Amino acid sequence: MELDLRELIAQDAGRVGFDFELDTDGLDFEGVLSYTTPVTVRGAVENHAGLLTVSAVIEAGLYCQCARCLKEFPRHLRIEAAAYLAEELEDEDNGDYYLLNDGKADMEEIARDALILNFEQRILCSEDCKGLCPKCGKDLNEGPCECREEPDPRMLTLGQLLEKE
Repeated sequence: MELDLRELIAQDAGRVGFDFELDTDGLDFEGVLSYTTPVTVRGAVENHAGLLTVSAVIEAGLYCQCARCLKEFPRHLRIEAAAYLAEELEDEDNGDYYLLNDGKADMEEIARDALILNFEQRILCSEDCKGLCPKCGKDLNEGPCECREEPDPRMLTLGQLLEKE
């Protein structure tokens, strides 16, 4: 979605709102099985004496798989994003600013970048998820398994010395 900001740039102050659905093609995150609702992006571009700032909220419904216990569960995603816009830059490698193209801003690029940079690296069903037993595969959130804990191989010699005494 291109947002035309030429009128906003001509003013000393002002605001232009936006509201759109982000295309999810190519947005494949580990642990996200599907999007249950569209990815919506709502926000505004504000001009503060020539400084153009973007503030947005990105929301979506997701169906995920826990990285520890492999349980599938629904999740609501909400990310607050902020960016700066400029008509030209002295330093082209400045990642804090997005360049306008003939007074227009590519809002999809800004939203995609914010989503990618702020998305969880590992999706968990809960922060205290215990995961699966590495031996038998039992879900440890449902209780302990019957597997015996193997001693640390570095301590076997010490254990043998203690048994002799």
